[in-house]
Amino acid sequence: MYYLRRMEHPKFIITSSGHLRLGMVTLHRDLLMAYEQCLGGGFYEFDYAGNRLLLSGKSFDYGPPRWGKVETLKIPEAFSGVTILYRDAWGDELDINSAFTIEYY
Repeated sequence: MYYLRRMEHPKFIITSSGHLRLGMVTLHRDLLMAYEQCLGGGFYEFDYAGNRLLLSGKSFDYGPPRWGKVETLKIPEAFSGVTILYRDAWGDELDINSAFTIEYY
């Protein structure tokens, strides 16, 4: 008997309430809680030497992050002091720390 193993990958989403949510999941929708809406997402990796969180790509479920719909980005307190960058498919970078009002929780 064969068992299908679902592959988990480091993915992120932006919720309609402005939360940046990260996790090792199979699908981006696995990061959503009940009754939440998603404003897109992508993949993440840590640059430990540079103290950076690198976001990139797009969600196959929800598309690329719609940063224009976010005023205040809510980020877990563990990322305070970490530089967060997003790189789109064309190689353009967005410095999240300077582009948004950040609220840590």
